[in-house]
Amino acid sequence: MGHAEFYRRYIERCNERRWAELGAFVAENVQVNGAVEGLESYVAGLRAVIQAFPDFRWEVQELVVDGDVLAARLTNVGTHHGTFLGVPATGRRISTTELAMYHLDNGKIRACWGDLGSTVRNELLTEPGEGFRAE
Repeated sequence: MGHAEFYRRYIERCNERRWAELGAFVAENVQVNGAVEGLESYVAGLRAVIQAFPDFRWEVQELVVDGDVLAARLTNVGTHHGTFLGVPATGRRISTTELAMYHLDNGKIRACWGDLGSTVRNELLTEPGEGFRAE
């Protein structure tokens, strides 16, 4: 399986909440944004997103593969029904763009960098229609 298919299968598992299967995609000592988190903490972070946004989905818009490096642009959609990063439930449906980069090693994600938390939090703290839009 190529890296693009690998990533699409990983996102599929996330969208289907098949957390127990993520060990096939993510290294035990995975690093997130430069800090070693480990697989258990990594999965707990994804679960926290789903607790706050039960209908949350990651949708791959673009994927670039360069050797063992993947860069993804995703659209994330969900309805805010629980506290997320200190923001109480708003009931708002959000749609954000996430940029993420992954380094693979031995067929698993060993490091990733992303802005999911900050983009979602910013969307929740901004009144609808008031976000920054580049012209």
